[in-house]
Amino acid sequence: MLKVDKFGGSSCADAAQFAKVKSIVAADPERRVVVVSAPGKRFQTDHKITDLLYLCAAHIKYGVGCEDIFDMIRGRYNDIARNCGLSLDLNPEFDALWEKIQGGVSKDEIASRGEYFSAKLMAAYLGFDFLDAALWVKFRFDGSVDQDASYEALRQAASGRAVVIPGFYGVMPDGHIKTFTRGGSDITGALAAAALDADVYENWTDVSGILMADPRIVKDPAPISHVTYNELRELSYVGAQVLHEGAVYPVREKHIPLNIRNTNDPAHPGTLIMESIDDAADKSDTFITGIAGKKGFSIITIAKTSLSSEHGILLQIMEVLEKHRVNVEFILSGIDTVSLMVSAAEVSSRLYEVLGELQRKLKPNSITVAEHIAIVAAVGRKMAYRLGTSGKLFATLGEHGVNVRMITQGPDELNIIVGVEETDFENAIRVLYNSFVKEN
Repeated sequence: MLKVDKFGGSSCADAAQFAKVKSIVAADPERRVVVVSAPGKRFQTDHKITDLLYLCAAHIKYGVGCEDIFDMIRGRYNDIARNCGLSLDLNPEFDALWEKIQGGVSKDEIASRGEYFSAKLMAAYLGFDFLDAALWVKFRFDGSVDQDASYEALRQAASGRAVVIPGFYGVMPDGHIKTFTRGGSDITGALAAAALDADVYENWTDVSGILMADPRIVKDPAPISHVTYNELRELSYVGAQVLHEGAVYPVREKHIPLNIRNTNDPAHPGTLIMESIDDAADKSDTFITGIAGKKGFSIITIAKTSLSSEHGILLQIMEVLEKHRVNVEFILSGIDTVSLMVSAAEVSSRLYEVLGELQRKLKPNSITVAEHIAIVAAVGRKMAYRLGTSGKLFATLGEHGVNVRMITQGPDELNIIVGVEETDFENAIRVLYNSFVKEN
């Protein structure tokens, strides 16, 4: 059995966090492939190493000295090495990097050194081999990852070895370093797990899995113990702060379970994400997996007598919105009306142009716009087996004074989405959580 483990910036922030990582890895001999981020903040007013490296890159771009910042970065790593009792001296490599910076180096290469040095130290601390991501994460010239080439390169490079890999970067066909977007170490970890056909991909961070609701809105929301990849996508789409799609797709494609764990509480099982879940193994007594939402929508409603019987009218509407680059999030229709929920940010600067063109093209009885709309969604794979769920949800919001402007449910019955006034947004999430989760 093989477990690939990714440790985020908070897990690598200092020597004390390094010690926690070592304890976690040593506790399970199946944890033989470790991916690390650059050191994160040690305290609230601290700086992430990656931020400091980007700051160095910005200084260089505008001809401003950055030696003090560079020395601060060097000092962080030297402190970790010293406090971990390591004999590894990174100073020659820092000196070489500083010389390279003076001669001109890309922003991506500068930023990538945060993970590079972190992995160097972690490999020495764990007694594992260091495996540079540039040896196997291969980008195409268009910026996409060449998965086949990357997977084969890692399988050969990691064969029979326990390794530590820096996250966040790879190499272009011409040999230049290229980074992923921020949070890219999650993608590196997922690619490594997929390449090596891991049995589990463990993503260690500073929270005990995914929470059932936003803790800024709901006090002490419960963690989600089990969730399917489909549910995760639904929660992400409606605003939940979960893993980037690029960090999920490689392991989902290989049907590898993803376990989100807490470095500071390793005994907690965290959240297990799987392609499908045997409900007999899931002891949760609630049929809702999570509640999420986001603000910033408008609803355009077009009314016209016998609108639903006009062939191609929906296509005409979509062509107008496409012309103005306005994406439609949801569509609700009746016999004489159709309502389209769109991003307020996308439509705001061209709203009157869109409305004018719809008026000329469709000649409707009326067009109205409702602004300052938020969506709130209840997501759960078990909802399909509960009769009257939509009605109960609708009634519960009404009983608590939340005016529902729209309601929709996906055909797979994984979610129920309601549109509410933005002023009711937080209250709607609290009402649903308290009624469908806390009371169960």
